[in-house]
Amino acid sequence: MKKVFAIIALMGVFTFGMTQSVSAQDEEAAADSAATEQVDSTAAEAPAEEVAPAEEEAQVEETGFYKGIKKKFIEGDAGFMALVAVALILGLAFCIERIVYLSLSKVNSVKMIDAIEDALLNKNDLEAAKNIARDTRGPIASIFYQGLLRMNEGADQVEKTVVAYGAVQASGLEKNCSWITLFIGMAPSLGFLGTVFGMVQAFDDIQKAGDISPTVVAGGMKVALLTTIFGIIVALVLQVFYNYILAEIEGLTSKMEDSTISLLDIVAKYNLKK
Repeated sequence: MKKVFAIIALMGVFTFGMTQSVSAQDEEAAADSAATEQVDSTAAEAPAEEVAPAEEEAQVEETGFYKGIKKKFIEGDAGFMALVAVALILGLAFCIERIVYLSLSKVNSVKMIDAIEDALLNKNDLEAAKNIARDTRGPIASIFYQGLLRMNEGADQVEKTVVAYGAVQASGLEKNCSWITLFIGMAPSLGFLGTVFGMVQAFDDIQKAGDISPTVVAGGMKVALLTTIFGIIVALVLQVFYNYILAEIEGLTSKMEDSTISLLDIVAKYNLKK
């Protein structure tokens, strides 16, 4: 339930951010129009060659990248474009949740291992080693803590526990990644569905008009192409985040394996010392 609420909260943040962005764009448009009116009022006094650059800058701002994307998004079919936008928001929510989780899972494992080794081998204090592992966040510390709990049961039992609990922690790192792959596949599929819808709309327009002129077909074709473009863009954006998440998971898994070997070495030395 906590993760569900976290995802809903992230969706709310994205929605609020999009609303604020639209409001900011409206305020910028109002400011641009006010600036244009001011330029027009002073045009009689300023030379013509000074007014022309100001008008060109205003036109460049009006045809900015964001406004172009916004215009094309509105021109697409509202139903399919909304579905593509929902896929983007939900996919980004899961990506951010994984990135935050993986970031919190990172710790200075070398420092922790040295502290545990010092507590066990130099101070012969098993409880201190357990406290170090328990007070450290992340899957590596959890694996160490589970292994230290069974120190008195023999090295074989410690190894079995570490391997089993390591598999559990590794699967936890990949949690919710299937949802990200779902939205990566869903976004272009929704775009292609919008393409089919646009083509059907174009043929309907041809049937109603009884003519196959470009102006009749253009509306449906535009919907078909725009939904496909935005669906592919959403899939590409989510794919970049997904590959980054997989790289982070591989890095953490490699550290977990190395740390497990270090723990087993420490256990062997501790048993020999006893």
